[in-house]
Amino acid sequence: MPYQSIFRPDLFAGRVVVVTGGGTGIGRCTAHELAALGAHVTLVGRREQPLQSAAAEIVEDGGSADWHSCDIRDGERVAGVVDAIVERHGGVHGLVNNAGGQFSAPLTAMSQKGFEAVVRTNLVGGFLLAREVHRAWMQARGGAIVNITADHARGIPLMGHSSAARAAMANLTRTMAVEWAADGVRVNAVAPGFVASSGYDTYEGEPFHDLLARLPELTLARRHGTESEVSAAIVFLLSDAAAYITGQELLVAGGSDILSGLWPVPDHNRMPAFEGFHRGAPPAALGAGDR
Repeated sequence: MPYQSIFRPDLFAGRVVVVTGGGTGIGRCTAHELAALGAHVTLVGRREQPLQSAAAEIVEDGGSADWHSCDIRDGERVAGVVDAIVERHGGVHGLVNNAGGQFSAPLTAMSQKGFEAVVRTNLVGGFLLAREVHRAWMQARGGAIVNITADHARGIPLMGHSSAARAAMANLTRTMAVEWAADGVRVNAVAPGFVASSGYDTYEGEPFHDLLARLPELTLARRHGTESEVSAAIVFLLSDAAAYITGQELLVAGGSDILSGLWPVPDHNRMPAFEGFHRGAPPAALGAGDR
């Protein structure tokens, strides 16, 4: 069964979209959906094996994809990869700045090196990709960029480094949108909430897994989100239907930002999940029925 997107199959025909962190999780799902909608997707990330595997899946499903291994924190390497993509495919019409990473720790236990490493990955890397794509293609021809942030408005305990970087990326999104508007470049952000992706499996330990299982209680939807629900938001913002939207951050979090004790919300199943990813699977960190 192919990807079950809600968008028309030829929506991105003839377009090239770069997806960073496209080998796993939300990035992999998004790359599959874009390819199913006619785009050529170029996956960019640090580890070769997941990129190669995801690109092979897309080709097997009838889509068009290739990949480049790249440390997105290395400005010189990023520039070289972007130039190679433009030379090979003739342009970059869209960029999904999805690559990121973090570890769980209280602020008092974080070293300066660890804090800076996460900020460089989750903020500086996204800046470098966007800057180079703008330089190499979009400045003269326009395009669309979607930066992936997080539900950072209230801070994220145990992830202070990532929360700070994501909030900064949201602010940088607005600056990019203003500075590059006259070039025809739209820049928006998507902020995933509690999404059941492979990212959950990077955090080890029973206490953290117990916390993951309780996260639906912090949402109005009373469940985890799916990778497909985030991908759909990204695809919309890349599409021509979002031509009048720029400089915005779209929260995909099941209403977690407005849940409070003022109005108790009982458990329910009245907001069923959308799952269009034919190769999707729940993370091992969530037991059966917890998704």
